[in-house]
Amino acid sequence: MEDAVARGRAEAAAESPGVRSPAGRGGALVELTATPGGLALVSPYHTHRAGDPLDLVALAEQVQKADEFIRANATNKLTVIAEQIQHLQEQARKVLEDARRDADLHHVACNMVKKPGNIYYLYKRESGQQYFSIISPKEWGTGCPHDFLGAYKLQHDLSWTPYEDIEKQDAKISMMDKVLGQPVALPPCSEPSFRALPH
Repeated sequence: MEDAVARGRAEAAAESPGVRSPAGRGGALVELTATPGGLALVSPYHTHRAGDPLDLVALAEQVQKADEFIRANATNKLTVIAEQIQHLQEQARKVLEDARRDADLHHVACNMVKKPGNIYYLYKRESGQQYFSIISPKEWGTGCPHDFLGAYKLQHDLSWTPYEDIEKQDAKISMMDKVLGQPVALPPCSEPSFRALPH
């Protein structure tokens, strides 16, 4: 009886291509078929092998590499943000210094009404008092009575620009005026139009 069963299995294996016959008498109960019905569904190497310990090592390396990339990426982004913060701190410091200077200059003694757009010359008396004048040291010549401290232009926003920065500041203001003077192209209206509706 056993010989008949074994012979039947051998014949079935010979008729089905890709079927591996069991090894020896009384072999495996279930035959392994790489292509059931002629179709390879999965890789027998991956489905019939024991877990490869190298796979765990490769997975751990991949996770570690991902962690390193994420850390490097975050570091790069934080470095950019830190540089932007430093730049903003510098700008804030300059704004505060300019505001302090402008406030001090507005409290300087002056016997005239200051008008935006004009240049005023700062002098210091022997007593230590500072005052504004519209007469430049060049106009005084050698007879300038007091120490000259500097020249400033009063801007239309009532800020003061040092004489050496006037040209650069005027160029900036001129450029902004050109930008603001250009017509702005409005985007097309996305709201529904009711003009075509019957009354």
